[in-house]
Amino acid sequence: MATDTTADLAPAARSVDAATVMGLLPARPRVLALGEPTHGEDMLLDLRNDLFGQLAEREGYRTIALESDCLRGLIVDDHVVSGTGTLDDVMARGFSHGFGDSAANRALVRWMRAYNETRPPAERLRFAGLDGPLEITGAASPRQALTALHRHLADRVEAGLLPCDAETLDRLLGADERWTEPDAMTDPGRSAGRSADAERLRLLADELVALLGTRTPELLAAGTRDDWERAGLYGRTAVGLLRYHHAMADPSPARMTRLLGLRDLMMADNLLALADRSPVLVHAHNSHLQREKSTMRMWGHTPVEWWSAGALAHARLGTAYAFLATALGTIEHRGVGTPPPDTLEGVLHALPKDACLVDAARLAAALGGAVPRESPWFGYAPLDPARLTRVDGVVYVRDVPRR
Repeated sequence: MATDTTADLAPAARSVDAATVMGLLPARPRVLALGEPTHGEDMLLDLRNDLFGQLAEREGYRTIALESDCLRGLIVDDHVVSGTGTLDDVMARGFSHGFGDSAANRALVRWMRAYNETRPPAERLRFAGLDGPLEITGAASPRQALTALHRHLADRVEAGLLPCDAETLDRLLGADERWTEPDAMTDPGRSAGRSADAERLRLLADELVALLGTRTPELLAAGTRDDWERAGLYGRTAVGLLRYHHAMADPSPARMTRLLGLRDLMMADNLLALADRSPVLVHAHNSHLQREKSTMRMWGHTPVEWWSAGALAHARLGTAYAFLATALGTIEHRGVGTPPPDTLEGVLHALPKDACLVDAARLAAALGGAVPRESPWFGYAPLDPARLTRVDGVVYVRDVPRR
């Protein structure tokens, strides 16, 4: 199959650059989603960095969002915009999931800071975390988000409008360890998410978010839009974390479906808020950015399905959301060898390019009866050829070396 279709696809395999991407799409999208099929490979992040640099300089993109903690991301944003903190500190505290250890992420932060130093505020690049303060093993306490939102409002509106005082919040939150109990992910009975205090906090969080919304004109008049947007992030995160903890305490069979769906809902809400501000390049796993349901098997249980952040954002944005999926040939240091010729990756592997961008519709037409590739390593998810109809373009990287 690869030999038969290589000649047809070769003219369509273009360089991965901003001009090629924009030429592939009917119009500049508000959100350009670049997925990756595995985490932790700096070669893919180098490609992402190059593309974002071109999008910033030529296409007016001002924000990059990564699959990292949205609250930690504020540390990175403060640094790239205003120079707050040292690069070492920002990399240590500004990322979750271990992403601060990446040399490519460090290079991105350093470049963004240098880019912004000579530019007026309206032209500066922004950094954002897309994910909630979540790990696969649990969730953070809602303390940071909830108290920051309360403090923002307490400094700006009459005290009588607040649903509670800071002392009440502190008492209801209690020790952070009750929220971060490591056994709560696998044992719903260990979660504090349905305690009386947690239920009261959910109501208070809702009232604080409502207060932020109803007082928007005066809050914007009294402060900056950045302050207001940051308060909105605190509100979304507080509500999202309390929902997530509530679901962690659910003993029903639907528990994992709810948890995974709530995580992607937090991602989608953050992405939509960023898109309201400026065009954004978002980089995360393909499974979070695709326009379809995602599927995962966890701890040997029956596979669960949920709507991805990309599907949720696309439902709201329509054609203003574009998705480029990345597929890989080999990751030898992970045991992923040359792809079979009758797979999507096998067909692309026959092309004479180390990295290329291919129109997904043209690729789907050329593939014919391609079969899904099986990965020998759990950390790499091959691209299912049946999903090409919901993809705008495929970025193919032939070989990923060890760094």
